[in-house]
Amino acid sequence: MTTPVHTTCPYCGVGCGIVATPDGRGGAAIAADRTHPANHGRLCSKGAALGETLSLEDRLLHPEIDGRRVSWEVALDTVATGLQRTIERHGPDAVAFYVSGQLLTEDYYAANKLIKGFLGTANIDTNSRLCMASSVAGHKRAFGSDTVPGLYEDFERADLVVLVGSNLAWCHPVLFQRLEAAKHKRPSMKIVVVDPRRTETCDIADLHLALKPGSDVALFNILLAGLADRGVVDGDFVDRHTSGLDAALAAARATDVAACCLTRADVETFLDWFARTEKVVTLYSQGVNQSSAGVDKVNALINCHLLTGRIGRPGMGPFSITGQPNAMGGREVGALSNTLAAHMDFGPAAIDRVARFWRAPRMATRPGLKAVDLFEGVRAGRIKAVWIMATNPVASLPDADAVREALRSCEFSIVSEAIRASDTVDACRIRLPALAWAEKDGTVTNSERGISRQRPFLPPPGEAKQDWWILAEVARRLGHGEAFAWRGVADIFREHAALSAFENAGTRDFDIGSSASIDDAAYEALQPFVWGGGADKRFFGDGGFFHDDRRARFIATTARPPVNAPDEERPLILNTGRVRDQWHTMTRTGKSVRLAGHRPEPMLGLHPLDASVRCLVDGDIAEVTSRWGRGVLRVHVTDSLRIGEVFAPMHWTAQVSRAGRINAAVNPAVDPLSGQPELKHTPVEIRRLDMHWHGTILARRPIMLPKISYWARIRGAGYHAYVVAGDQPFAVAQRALSAAVRTTNPGPWLDGENGVGAVLSDGRIEAVMTLGATYDVEARDRLAPYMALDRLTMNQRDELLHGGTDMHRGGEICACFGISRGAVEAAIADGAASLAAVGATTHAGTNCGSCRSEIRALLRAARLVKVA
Repeated sequence: MTTPVHTTCPYCGVGCGIVATPDGRGGAAIAADRTHPANHGRLCSKGAALGETLSLEDRLLHPEIDGRRVSWEVALDTVATGLQRTIERHGPDAVAFYVSGQLLTEDYYAANKLIKGFLGTANIDTNSRLCMASSVAGHKRAFGSDTVPGLYEDFERADLVVLVGSNLAWCHPVLFQRLEAAKHKRPSMKIVVVDPRRTETCDIADLHLALKPGSDVALFNILLAGLADRGVVDGDFVDRHTSGLDAALAAARATDVAACCLTRADVETFLDWFARTEKVVTLYSQGVNQSSAGVDKVNALINCHLLTGRIGRPGMGPFSITGQPNAMGGREVGALSNTLAAHMDFGPAAIDRVARFWRAPRMATRPGLKAVDLFEGVRAGRIKAVWIMATNPVASLPDADAVREALRSCEFSIVSEAIRASDTVDACRIRLPALAWAEKDGTVTNSERGISRQRPFLPPPGEAKQDWWILAEVARRLGHGEAFAWRGVADIFREHAALSAFENAGTRDFDIGSSASIDDAAYEALQPFVWGGGADKRFFGDGGFFHDDRRARFIATTARPPVNAPDEERPLILNTGRVRDQWHTMTRTGKSVRLAGHRPEPMLGLHPLDASVRCLVDGDIAEVTSRWGRGVLRVHVTDSLRIGEVFAPMHWTAQVSRAGRINAAVNPAVDPLSGQPELKHTPVEIRRLDMHWHGTILARRPIMLPKISYWARIRGAGYHAYVVAGDQPFAVAQRALSAAVRTTNPGPWLDGENGVGAVLSDGRIEAVMTLGATYDVEARDRLAPYMALDRLTMNQRDELLHGGTDMHRGGEICACFGISRGAVEAAIADGAASLAAVGATTHAGTNCGSCRSEIRALLRAARLVKVA
């Protein structure tokens, strides 16, 4: 083992510290950093499994043009020439960049500087537009700046935590652990979850407000008016530090409580708790942001904190939790199309200031196109050249089929990417190999404004390069080499820090000028730090907002419904989001065996009554259709959803499923201020697809499947697993699938019982397939143990050909330790009657804690059975 490297997790916006110890063979051991202030030694299941994602078999290692390998010289010359010709023929606004919250700050800075200062357009947007753009706009309307006022420790110090549109347990597990531990220490702490779904986060909630989707503004307007009517107002704070209260209260008092579809008792309880609790944190995420009224939702909840003065002090304030590792870094450098740089907007003074600092010859002077409009510009032909970096918009943007067709028809499409095959890479002409997380060098900023170093611990593979280097080389070929003559990431960080302080003098929140003069050694050794704020690193506890008059603004928010309402033809509301063990479009998490077991297929959750009306049962295959597209998913019937609402995860793409790319069906409506898409509210209908057969295939080598109605692929330990279903006659499907299996996994085919067949070579199983008339959810778990054997005995071969054996599997529940549902149920049956007892027996639930809610559910079910 070589020297441990302290770096940062590449997943969500919590920004956990990680210690990576390379093994000298291209891999590394991953452990939590006990000294990092974000996680204090905790990791979630995804972070703990990072060591399983480091292989190179799916990496883009060499530049390509139209599928042909080329040298870096040819690729860079082609990119520079293409951009230059596009600008000469069509003007700078015919060029666009679409970048990512997975870029490091230094990469982000290089991209933003090149396009806004030297190409002359602000057509650069980031996939963070899908994540937190409404929060940015809400912050700026209220505070005059995109400022997160508080810190993570405020969750632990609060007496009331309100979680709005956030399944913290699954999407930000380490913060959930911190909150759960705080509540355990102080049981008097109250937790309210505001979410249409009953998520795993509700497991620790004292109150769950399952409001009607889209009615958040109404709820917080009712809260604002109720607080004012009860006299819960910090009059001194409001008088000295705010404006606009009268208009905000008038709008709030005109709001009908019935819009939320909540009981009066629950609303009164919420109001009462909020009114009598000084230390309140309102934490919100995508359920607020991903809405056509997202900005108003943000401002409606901020209004309540301004009214009570509960902001910028320990244990209180609004808090936006971001979904990506460096969404905040992108906000800092200005890599959103409607911001300029370093938390400056497109005002004349700021444009002049940045132009002088950059010595920019061709400065953008107005905001550019936001993400959805940007790709509509590509489709319409207004954008002639687009450069995509470290993101997968063909899978992640709404109306995703239209995005794919736009890219395919684009005259000049470039992608910088670490992964060889993704829905977006497949649609682009020029492919530039970029470094991945383990090889990158730079900084990231987490949700509490904490800047941490991301340090490389593996060497660059093939010809892959870091994004800032690629951008600088293109800039040099365009004649701007002097402005991009950085020797390394420390140079870029110093420049970024210097710009944040340039002509600032306290007029802007973002100022890390003290880091502008650090030397290379200090940058290399840089420890995590939170920027801004007072001595305690919080903002606004005593005013000091960033509007010109230094006052915050109450915003009058009027409740309005989502853009697209359900109707007779499409009566259901589709909500999309994340599941526990996957992230974004699975290009990284999809490589991990242990992360594949919990939710191995794209699932469509719906209420039992909605399922019954459509003659759907658990395990069926269903088609989801909207005005914009369709998806085909496995049905999961659950009472955690309201009647009339369905939920689908956004992770599955064309690389790992037949039609699980749910964003093809999602509507492209956006918030008029933030441009953030309404990913949580699309009218759909669902119908059962009549499958004549269902099956499971495990194979050593990937299979080229024939055309069938449904398939999903996941990673196994030394094999690829496929879950399949179709409407062809059983015998036809069996012949076609067995032929596909044997094409890449040659050897003698053995027929077993009940639709089981296998390829064995020298006693070793190369592939196994089981087909039947009904869905067998446990087939993969029964067959997987045989794939781990070097040579099967005759008894094992007979077991396999009879469908395998039950080995305490039944679906994975704990990804950290690979503990199955069956193992937990067995422990409970043997007397483990508490979460602690299950953990002591099986280890399940003792690491990241993401599975504890599911273990508790099994314990409750067992107690009910015992009572009955």
